[in-house]
Amino acid sequence: MSLLRLGNQIVGRRLFPRHPGVPLAPLLLAAVVILAGCSGGPSERADAKTSPAGEAIPVSVRSVVTKAVPVQIRANGTVQAYATVTVKSQVDGQILRVHFTEGQDVKTDDLLFTLDQRPFEATLRQAEANLGRDTAQLRQAEAALAQSMAAEKQAEANLARDAAQLENANAQARRYKELIDDGAVSKEQYDQFRTAALAMEATIQADQAAITNAKAAIQAAQATVENVRAVINADQAVVENARIQLGYTVIRAPMDGRTGNLLVHVGSAIKARDDSSQLIVINRVHPIYVSFSVPEQSLADIRKYRAAGSIKVDALIPGQEQSPVRGELAFVNNTVDPSTGTIQLKATFSNGDNRLWPGQFLNVILTLTMEPNAVVVPSQAIQTGQQGPYVFVVKPDLTVETRTIAPGLALDGETVVLKGLTAGEQVVTEGQIRLVPGALVEVKSSAPVAAPGEKS
Repeated sequence: MSLLRLGNQIVGRRLFPRHPGVPLAPLLLAAVVILAGCSGGPSERADAKTSPAGEAIPVSVRSVVTKAVPVQIRANGTVQAYATVTVKSQVDGQILRVHFTEGQDVKTDDLLFTLDQRPFEATLRQAEANLGRDTAQLRQAEAALAQSMAAEKQAEANLARDAAQLENANAQARRYKELIDDGAVSKEQYDQFRTAALAMEATIQADQAAITNAKAAIQAAQATVENVRAVINADQAVVENARIQLGYTVIRAPMDGRTGNLLVHVGSAIKARDDSSQLIVINRVHPIYVSFSVPEQSLADIRKYRAAGSIKVDALIPGQEQSPVRGELAFVNNTVDPSTGTIQLKATFSNGDNRLWPGQFLNVILTLTMEPNAVVVPSQAIQTGQQGPYVFVVKPDLTVETRTIAPGLALDGETVVLKGLTAGEQVVTEGQIRLVPGALVEVKSSAPVAAPGEKS
């Protein structure tokens, strides 16, 4: 709206009644003066009401300092058990005894359950009896084999002896045959030696038959021994399986951990192949995982600092933020979730005091490194204007000026200033609402220039 038009409206509304003979120009000039007096900003009006000319405005200030500031990534996390095992029975049976209480910490191989062992003991005894019977049969078969082998050796010895005697009888018969031709002996004497030689030939045939029979007996005995040994091997497998099945009636803890709800009770019948027959769930909570996700843009920095050394992770439990639990980054997933643009990480915590519990939600702070000389101001000193974030800086003459800044990481009530301020300058932390550039201030409180470990 133009000033002339506004003046006409004011005149038209008779804020300045126009009398006959009074020129319009003085009235417009008066309207301009009134509008100029009403056109100040909110802070100027507040100062006009609350701060007489020359009166200092009370403010609180803090010094800009440089200090080591951690470079951190914050995320929401979930506590996960380091390992989870669902205990089931490997045999069908009935629960005879439970050796622990729900929620109890157990060690590896601690006794958890005992099943009714009587059916398995009976099966084992029967298998052992069969093994004993077949072992006795094996001994008998081996003895028969030994006898057959001895008979073969005896038959071979007899054959060798009789062969020698046959050779001698043949030699005698040939000699007496020559003597008969010369008329030195009678035919009866020759016939005696000839008959003896023929008898020895028959004996040798019998010896050869005995050897053949002995070899056949040996083969039969060997086959019997092999068959009985195969049966014994099967018996031994049955006995071993029966012992294993009996061993399954004693159920022990597969790892260190804490037990959950007891899912069966004494007298419960359980099935080995029934997925619903769960006995107990054990969670390993020493150590324990905290799983969280960070934006994929942080992956390069995480990999960089992890390659240089371990990365510390703090878990902040709701209501206990002042005493975080310290852990270490242990796992970076091998893929980025395309639906969220984040990557999953896991940190391990010793959890000796059991402050972390599976399923618990908490905040996570991943500390990548320390920025040694960061310029820091209290976060409450930073204001937001049309030109962006700014602060009021107190000059040596106790007047203030506005300073546009580039804020960075905020941590524990302080903000890193990337540019716009230098160490040692004083910034207003309280009372900014009444300030305008050039206003005179009175410092009513001021924090120390630098805290221990800081430098100004």
